[in-house]
Amino acid sequence: MEELKLKVLELLKQDARHTPAVIATMLDAAEADVKQAIEELEKDHVIVKYATVVNWSKVSEEKVTALIEVQITPERGRGFEGIAERIYLYPEVKSVYLMSGAYDLLVEIEGPTLKDVASFVSNKLSPIDAVLSTKTFFILKKYKQDGIIYEEHEDDHRLLISP
Repeated sequence: MEELKLKVLELLKQDARHTPAVIATMLDAAEADVKQAIEELEKDHVIVKYATVVNWSKVSEEKVTALIEVQITPERGRGFEGIAERIYLYPEVKSVYLMSGAYDLLVEIEGPTLKDVASFVSNKLSPIDAVLSTKTFFILKKYKQDGIIYEEHEDDHRLLISP
């Protein structure tokens, strides 16, 4: 059953709209087994959510996304967990990662304007006692995310000129 679950996860990651019947056909498995595998994966929180990938640059609604490197002082007894939780509970925060290297957390936030993102950093993130420093990077354009290419490739139609 574990091998089936892994194959189901791969197919759902490619396209979450696949029905158990379609997955069963693709894997040459029983539909009941696929349904059971999906139910168990959902129950065990392996499948956390089904989501749509949106290329927001093609939609009229403007969004500003920033990545923030955060250096923090770990809390006694909890390490980075408590501070990470305090940060990820803000609605503006899309992702928080514990990192190795020059900084401790990488925080991805989203806001309607550059001013809103800057306000989050200066008024909510930086004042946290354990935060030592922040470094903010604004995303100008997404080319590829989660294995999905956002822009269609255009062929080069220029004429070849040789000496």
